[in-house]
Amino acid sequence: MASYDIRTLQQHLLEILKTIDKVCREHNLRYCLAAGTMLGAVRHKGFIPWDDDVDIIMPRIDYDILIQHCQEWMAAPYEIMCAENKSDYPFGFAKAVNSDTTLVEREHHALVDGIYIDIFPLDNIINNKLSQYCYTLRYSLYKKIAYLLSRNPYKHGHGPSCWIPLLCQRLFTLQGIMQRLLKLQTAYDGRETTLVIDHDFGMRGIMRKDIFSELSEVEFEGNTFKGIGQYDTYLHQLYGDYMTIPPHDEQHRHDFYLLDYNLPYRQYVDTRFFVSKLNSKV
Repeated sequence: MASYDIRTLQQHLLEILKTIDKVCREHNLRYCLAAGTMLGAVRHKGFIPWDDDVDIIMPRIDYDILIQHCQEWMAAPYEIMCAENKSDYPFGFAKAVNSDTTLVEREHHALVDGIYIDIFPLDNIINNKLSQYCYTLRYSLYKKIAYLLSRNPYKHGHGPSCWIPLLCQRLFTLQGIMQRLLKLQTAYDGRETTLVIDHDFGMRGIMRKDIFSELSEVEFEGNTFKGIGQYDTYLHQLYGDYMTIPPHDEQHRHDFYLLDYNLPYRQYVDTRFFVSKLNSKV
Protein backbone atom coordinates (compact mmCIF):
# COMPACT_ATOMS: atom_id res chain seq x y z
CA MET A 1 0.00 0.00 0.00
CA ALA A 2 1.06 3.57 -0.66
CA SER A 3 2.45 5.54 2.27
CA TYR A 4 1.30 9.15 2.30
CA ASP A 5 0.88 12.15 4.57
CA ILE A 6 -2.82 12.83 4.75
CA ARG A 7 -2.47 16.61 5.01
CA THR A 8 -0.46 16.72 1.77
CA LEU A 9 -3.18 14.73 0.04
CA GLN A 10 -5.89 16.94 1.52
CA GLN A 11 -4.16 20.03 0.14
CA HIS A 12 -4.20 18.49 -3.34
CA LEU A 13 -7.89 17.68 -2.94
CA LEU A 14 -8.59 21.24 -1.81
CA GLU A 15 -7.02 22.64 -4.98
CA ILE A 16 -9.28 20.44 -7.12
CA LEU A 17 -12.32 21.54 -5.12
CA LYS A 18 -11.38 25.20 -5.57
CA THR A 19 -11.12 24.62 -9.32
CA ILE A 20 -14.57 23.03 -9.51
CA ASP A 21 -16.04 25.80 -7.36
CA LYS A 22 -14.58 28.42 -9.73
CA VAL A 23 -15.95 26.68 -12.84
CA CYS A 24 -19.41 26.24 -11.32
CA ARG A 25 -19.64 29.86 -10.19
CA GLU A 26 -18.44 31.17 -13.55
CA HIS A 27 -21.05 29.13 -15.44
CA ASN A 28 -23.92 29.34 -12.93
CA LEU A 29 -23.92 25.61 -12.15
CA ARG A 30 -25.36 24.39 -8.87
CA TYR A 31 -23.20 22.17 -6.69
CA CYS A 32 -22.73 21.63 -2.97
CA LEU A 33 -20.47 19.79 -0.59
CA ALA A 34 -21.82 16.36 0.27
CA ALA A 35 -21.40 13.33 2.52
CA GLY A 36 -18.26 13.44 4.70
CA THR A 37 -17.13 16.70 3.13
CA MET A 38 -20.34 18.46 4.21
CA LEU A 39 -19.98 16.83 7.62
CA GLY A 40 -16.39 18.08 7.82
CA ALA A 41 -17.49 21.61 6.97
CA VAL A 42 -20.07 21.58 9.79
CA ARG A 43 -18.11 19.74 12.46
CA HIS A 44 -14.50 20.74 11.69
CA LYS A 45 -14.74 23.76 9.36
CA GLY A 46 -12.68 21.65 6.96
CA PHE A 47 -11.57 18.10 6.42
CA ILE A 48 -12.47 15.41 8.89
CA PRO A 49 -8.93 14.82 10.23
CA TRP A 50 -8.64 11.27 8.87
CA ASP A 51 -10.63 11.85 5.64
CA ASP A 52 -8.76 11.43 2.37
CA ASP A 53 -11.48 12.24 -0.18
CA VAL A 54 -13.90 15.00 -1.17
CA ASP A 55 -17.52 14.57 -2.29
CA ILE A 56 -19.83 17.06 -4.00
CA ILE A 57 -23.27 16.62 -5.55
CA MET A 58 -24.92 18.38 -8.48
CA PRO A 59 -28.49 18.29 -9.81
CA ARG A 60 -28.51 16.15 -12.96
CA ILE A 61 -29.10 19.09 -15.30
CA ASP A 62 -26.04 20.94 -13.94
CA TYR A 63 -23.99 17.75 -13.79
CA ASP A 64 -24.69 17.04 -17.48
CA ILE A 65 -23.73 20.57 -18.50
CA LEU A 66 -20.42 20.23 -16.65
CA ILE A 67 -19.72 16.89 -18.36
CA GLN A 68 -20.61 18.34 -21.77
CA HIS A 69 -18.33 21.37 -21.45
CA CYS A 70 -15.59 20.10 -19.15
CA GLN A 71 -12.87 20.00 -21.82
CA GLU A 72 -13.28 23.68 -22.63
CA TRP A 73 -13.92 24.89 -19.08
CA MET A 74 -11.31 22.91 -17.10
CA ALA A 75 -7.75 24.22 -17.28
CA ALA A 76 -4.82 21.76 -17.14
CA PRO A 77 -3.89 19.81 -15.17
CA TYR A 78 -7.51 19.42 -14.05
CA GLU A 79 -10.06 17.37 -15.98
CA ILE A 80 -13.32 15.51 -15.59
CA MET A 81 -13.29 11.73 -15.85
CA CYS A 82 -16.57 9.84 -16.30
CA ALA A 83 -18.22 7.01 -18.23
CA GLU A 84 -19.28 9.50 -20.91
CA ASN A 85 -15.67 10.30 -21.88
CA LYS A 86 -13.66 7.25 -20.78
CA SER A 87 -14.57 3.78 -22.03
CA ASP A 88 -13.01 1.87 -19.10
CA TYR A 89 -14.56 4.05 -16.39
CA PRO A 90 -16.69 1.87 -14.06
CA PHE A 91 -18.67 4.32 -11.88
CA GLY A 92 -22.05 6.04 -12.13
CA PHE A 93 -20.58 9.37 -11.10
CA ALA A 94 -17.74 11.61 -12.29
CA LYS A 95 -14.37 12.54 -10.86
CA ALA A 96 -12.51 15.82 -11.11
CA VAL A 97 -8.91 14.69 -11.52
CA ASN A 98 -5.45 16.22 -11.26
CA SER A 99 -3.89 14.65 -14.36
CA ASP A 100 -0.35 15.50 -13.19
CA THR A 101 -0.65 12.84 -10.49
CA THR A 102 -1.23 9.08 -10.44
CA LEU A 103 -3.54 7.16 -8.14
CA VAL A 104 -4.44 3.46 -8.15
CA GLU A 105 -6.94 2.78 -5.41
CA ARG A 106 -6.80 -1.00 -5.30
CA GLU A 107 -4.21 -3.49 -6.49
CA HIS A 108 -6.91 -5.68 -8.06
CA HIS A 109 -8.97 -2.87 -9.65
CA ALA A 110 -7.99 -1.80 -13.15
CA LEU A 111 -8.78 1.93 -13.15
CA VAL A 112 -5.79 4.27 -13.08
CA ASP A 113 -6.43 7.99 -12.56
CA GLY A 114 -4.99 10.92 -10.64
CA ILE A 115 -5.87 12.43 -7.29
CA TYR A 116 -9.57 13.21 -7.56
CA ILE A 117 -12.74 14.45 -5.95
CA ASP A 118 -16.06 12.68 -6.53
CA ILE A 119 -18.95 14.45 -8.29
CA PHE A 120 -22.29 12.73 -7.73
CA PRO A 121 -25.42 13.45 -9.80
CA LEU A 122 -28.65 14.11 -7.92
CA ASP A 123 -31.59 12.47 -9.72
CA ASN A 124 -35.36 12.42 -9.28
CA ILE A 125 -37.07 9.40 -7.78
CA ILE A 126 -40.74 8.68 -7.15
CA ASN A 127 -42.44 8.42 -3.76
CA ASN A 128 -43.19 4.70 -3.75
CA LYS A 129 -41.29 2.48 -1.33
CA LEU A 130 -41.49 -0.67 -3.44
CA SER A 131 -40.30 1.18 -6.55
CA GLN A 132 -37.52 2.79 -4.53
CA TYR A 133 -36.40 -0.57 -3.20
CA CYS A 134 -36.36 -2.13 -6.67
CA TYR A 135 -34.53 0.91 -8.04
CA THR A 136 -31.77 0.80 -5.42
CA LEU A 137 -31.49 -2.99 -5.79
CA ARG A 138 -30.95 -2.65 -9.54
CA TYR A 139 -28.45 0.15 -9.01
CA SER A 140 -26.47 -2.00 -6.56
CA LEU A 141 -26.52 -4.90 -9.03
CA TYR A 142 -25.24 -2.81 -11.96
CA LYS A 143 -22.65 -1.20 -9.68
CA LYS A 144 -21.41 -4.62 -8.58
CA ILE A 145 -21.22 -5.95 -12.13
CA ALA A 146 -19.28 -2.84 -13.24
CA TYR A 147 -16.85 -3.46 -10.38
CA LEU A 148 -16.39 -7.11 -11.33
CA LEU A 149 -15.82 -6.14 -14.98
CA SER A 150 -12.94 -3.93 -13.81
CA ARG A 151 -11.45 -6.32 -11.27
CA ASN A 152 -8.88 -9.06 -11.46
CA PRO A 153 -11.14 -12.15 -11.52
CA TYR A 154 -8.48 -14.13 -9.66
CA LYS A 155 -8.24 -11.73 -6.72
CA HIS A 156 -9.29 -14.52 -4.34
CA GLY A 157 -7.66 -17.37 -6.23
CA HIS A 158 -8.54 -19.74 -9.08
CA GLY A 159 -11.27 -21.68 -7.31
CA PRO A 160 -15.04 -21.03 -7.16
CA SER A 161 -14.42 -17.43 -6.05
CA CYS A 162 -13.39 -16.49 -9.60
CA TRP A 163 -16.43 -18.01 -11.34
CA ILE A 164 -18.83 -15.06 -10.91
CA PRO A 165 -16.30 -12.41 -12.06
CA LEU A 166 -15.34 -14.55 -15.06
CA LEU A 167 -19.01 -15.15 -15.91
CA CYS A 168 -19.73 -11.41 -15.74
CA GLN A 169 -16.75 -10.70 -17.96
CA ARG A 170 -18.06 -13.20 -20.49
CA LEU A 171 -21.70 -12.04 -20.44
CA PHE A 172 -21.36 -8.24 -20.18
CA THR A 173 -19.32 -5.33 -21.46
CA LEU A 174 -18.49 -2.40 -19.26
CA GLN A 175 -19.93 0.11 -21.73
CA GLY A 176 -23.18 -1.87 -21.88
CA ILE A 177 -23.52 -1.95 -18.09
CA MET A 178 -22.73 1.75 -17.80
CA GLN A 179 -25.47 2.53 -20.34
CA ARG A 180 -27.96 0.50 -18.26
CA LEU A 181 -26.81 2.30 -15.12
CA LEU A 182 -27.29 5.74 -16.66
CA LYS A 183 -30.72 4.79 -18.00
CA LEU A 184 -31.75 3.68 -14.51
CA GLN A 185 -30.35 6.79 -12.82
CA THR A 186 -32.26 9.13 -15.13
CA ALA A 187 -35.49 7.09 -15.30
CA TYR A 188 -37.55 9.74 -13.47
CA ASP A 189 -35.71 12.90 -14.46
CA GLY A 190 -38.47 14.02 -16.82
CA ARG A 191 -41.13 13.79 -14.11
CA GLU A 192 -42.24 16.13 -11.35
CA THR A 193 -41.17 14.56 -8.08
CA THR A 194 -40.70 15.73 -4.52
CA LEU A 195 -37.78 13.37 -3.88
CA VAL A 196 -34.22 13.00 -5.17
CA ILE A 197 -31.59 10.32 -4.67
CA ASP A 198 -27.87 10.35 -4.01
CA HIS A 199 -27.43 6.90 -5.51
CA ASP A 200 -24.45 5.51 -3.61
CA PHE A 201 -26.25 5.80 -0.26
CA GLY A 202 -29.08 3.55 -1.41
CA MET A 203 -32.38 4.05 0.44
CA ARG A 204 -30.68 6.42 2.92
CA GLY A 205 -29.82 8.66 -0.02
CA ILE A 206 -33.48 9.32 -0.88
CA MET A 207 -34.42 12.75 0.45
CA ARG A 208 -36.84 15.60 -0.05
CA LYS A 209 -35.87 17.75 -3.01
CA ASP A 210 -36.33 20.96 -1.00
CA ILE A 211 -33.38 19.98 1.24
CA PHE A 212 -31.13 20.88 -1.69
CA SER A 213 -33.11 23.83 -3.02
CA GLU A 214 -31.43 26.38 -0.76
CA LEU A 215 -27.65 26.43 -0.77
CA SER A 216 -25.49 28.34 1.68
CA GLU A 217 -21.91 29.55 1.81
CA VAL A 218 -19.89 27.34 4.16
CA GLU A 219 -16.35 27.57 5.48
CA PHE A 220 -14.01 24.76 4.56
CA GLU A 221 -10.25 24.94 5.20
CA GLY A 222 -10.34 28.73 5.21
CA ASN A 223 -12.22 28.89 1.90
CA THR A 224 -15.89 29.39 1.11
CA PHE A 225 -17.82 26.77 -0.85
CA LYS A 226 -21.45 25.95 -1.53
CA GLY A 227 -23.11 23.84 1.14
CA ILE A 228 -26.53 22.35 1.83
CA GLY A 229 -28.80 24.89 3.50
CA GLN A 230 -30.74 22.24 5.43
CA TYR A 231 -27.55 20.45 6.40
CA ASP A 232 -28.90 19.24 9.75
CA THR A 233 -31.71 17.24 8.12
CA TYR A 234 -29.31 15.91 5.49
CA LEU A 235 -26.55 14.87 7.90
CA HIS A 236 -28.95 13.34 10.43
CA GLN A 237 -30.42 11.11 7.74
CA LEU A 238 -27.01 9.92 6.58
CA TYR A 239 -25.11 9.69 9.86
CA GLY A 240 -27.49 10.02 12.80
CA ASP A 241 -25.68 11.82 15.65
CA TYR A 242 -23.20 13.39 13.25
CA MET A 243 -21.54 15.76 15.76
CA THR A 244 -20.14 12.87 17.81
CA ILE A 245 -16.60 11.86 16.82
CA PRO A 246 -16.57 8.12 15.98
CA PRO A 247 -14.16 5.81 17.83
CA HIS A 248 -10.72 5.29 16.34
CA ASP A 249 -11.52 1.90 14.82
CA GLU A 250 -14.31 3.51 12.76
CA GLN A 251 -12.12 6.29 11.34
CA HIS A 252 -11.49 4.77 7.93
CA ARG A 253 -9.04 5.78 5.19
CA HIS A 254 -8.66 4.47 1.64
CA ASP A 255 -5.20 2.84 1.98
CA PHE A 256 -4.43 3.44 -1.69
CA TYR A 257 -2.37 0.88 -3.60
CA LEU A 258 -0.33 3.57 -5.38
CA LEU A 259 -0.14 7.35 -5.00
CA ASP A 260 2.39 9.49 -6.90
CA TYR A 261 2.18 13.29 -6.67
CA ASN A 262 4.67 13.85 -9.51
CA LEU A 263 3.80 11.29 -12.20
CA PRO A 264 1.04 12.17 -14.71
CA TYR A 265 -1.33 9.21 -14.75
CA ARG A 266 -1.16 8.89 -18.55
CA GLN A 267 2.57 8.18 -18.20
CA TYR A 268 2.06 5.40 -15.68
CA VAL A 269 3.09 2.01 -17.06
CA ASP A 270 0.62 -0.51 -15.73
CA THR A 271 2.22 -3.96 -15.56
CA ARG A 272 -0.61 -5.76 -13.78
CA PHE A 273 -1.32 -8.84 -15.86
CA PHE A 274 -5.12 -8.64 -15.86
CA VAL A 275 -5.47 -5.01 -16.99
CA SER A 276 -4.76 -5.49 -20.71
CA LYS A 277 -7.19 -8.42 -20.83
CA LEU A 278 -9.97 -6.37 -19.25
CA ASN A 279 -9.35 -3.37 -21.52
CA SER A 280 -9.68 -5.58 -24.60
CA LYS A 281 -13.22 -6.45 -23.46
CA VAL A 282 -14.45 -2.89 -22.82
